[in-house]
Amino acid sequence: MKRKSGAQRSYEIFLAALGCTAVALQIILVLRTRAANDESVIRGLIDSVSYFTVLTNLMVAKVSSAAALRATRASDGDVADGISAVSAVRNEDDDARWPISFLTNPGTMTAVAVYIAVVGLTYLLLLRNVWNPAGLQLVADRALHDAVPVLYVLYWLIFVPKRNLRWSQPVWWLIYPAVYCLYSFVFGAITGKYMYWFVDPLTLGYPRVVVHIALLLLFFLLLGEAAVGIGRLRRE
Repeated sequence: MKRKSGAQRSYEIFLAALGCTAVALQIILVLRTRAANDESVIRGLIDSVSYFTVLTNLMVAKVSSAAALRATRASDGDVADGISAVSAVRNEDDDARWPISFLTNPGTMTAVAVYIAVVGLTYLLLLRNVWNPAGLQLVADRALHDAVPVLYVLYWLIFVPKRNLRWSQPVWWLIYPAVYCLYSFVFGAITGKYMYWFVDPLTLGYPRVVVHIALLLLFFLLLGEAAVGIGRLRRE
């Protein structure tokens, strides 16, 4: 195992703090607005944590925190995918540490890099022009959609070992966005509110929404395969 530098640990702590702060600020702003409009604060909290952006920023904060807690950097011979990591570390002497081992596994951290990259790119291409935030909302917006995605992808490029990533892994990484899409449909059917306009069947109709989701999952897959390709080219 290779001991990590102070700069790497500081980067991880900063990323974790930034992700948590951005999410907390976003939730506070939503709850404040709901309270001012005499709307349900509980519903505001549920709405806030139902956004893919918020969930994925929390994911970045979690893996960054786990990485900061881990004293050493995973070597090139470590197991590459998160699923294998769970079985590799779950033994009688290591049960207490398996969450950190899973979260800091190269496969897990690469999957998170793909997820947060999609957050940034989707917002840039499809969502930035649909509203004009100001004040603290602008700060939260830029942190969630710009700062965290860019900084985490840079962290992944610089610090995460990638040599053992496999071409089959991005297929498994689709589970999270696929489950989220299913959740958003159920949430929308119950509340009448769909979290993103491009997956709103009430406005676009189900055929167009299904096409949008298929294209989005394909984008996740292609970006995941590109991440594996980068890892293999770099041969870290």
